[in-house]
Amino acid sequence: MFRTIFLTALAITIAIVGGAGSVWYALDMQDGIGALGVGPWKAHPELGSPQADPYSKARVAREGLLALGRAEGLTFTATHDSAGAQLRRNCDYTIVGVMPPARFWTLFPADFRMTTLSSSGSRPAALHSQDVLRLPGNIVSITLSPRAAPRNWIATSGNGRMTVLLTLYDTTIAGSTGMSDIQLPQIIRGSCNA
Repeated sequence: MFRTIFLTALAITIAIVGGAGSVWYALDMQDGIGALGVGPWKAHPELGSPQADPYSKARVAREGLLALGRAEGLTFTATHDSAGAQLRRNCDYTIVGVMPPARFWTLFPADFRMTTLSSSGSRPAALHSQDVLRLPGNIVSITLSPRAAPRNWIATSGNGRMTVLLTLYDTTIAGSTGMSDIQLPQIIRGSCNA
């Protein structure tokens, strides 16, 4: 009798813990159902729409995100650089390339909870399209680093993993017609502090 009760309790415990763990893992995946990948950048174009998959809807509800609708914009996240290495707060990165057409865009580094990393001194923790210096050919070059850098610099602090978020507001690529030929800036790793 005791053995049957024990085995039943063990099976129920394994089912609950395994089910909850698999759901948590699926919600933490950036490459989930319906994800759009462009180099190191990932986006969920359907996230703010009624057509979003159930996992995306659950992720929005769990994290309390305010998802943009297709007509409002699109957010790309990067957790790895263009070479495939994980982004670290103690390393220098250069984000270089042409930004896709958008009325306005923002770029900022965040921690694993998607909280903006604190900046040092009076430097902003993010850059936007009206604040960035451009190179010839409309190319942007933005440095993410704990150390000051000339031109476009976003200060990072601390150690550990980092995510970079690029949000394009009122962009033509949010529609289904522009998804196939998107080009986003590269993320190139520089030196790292110990």
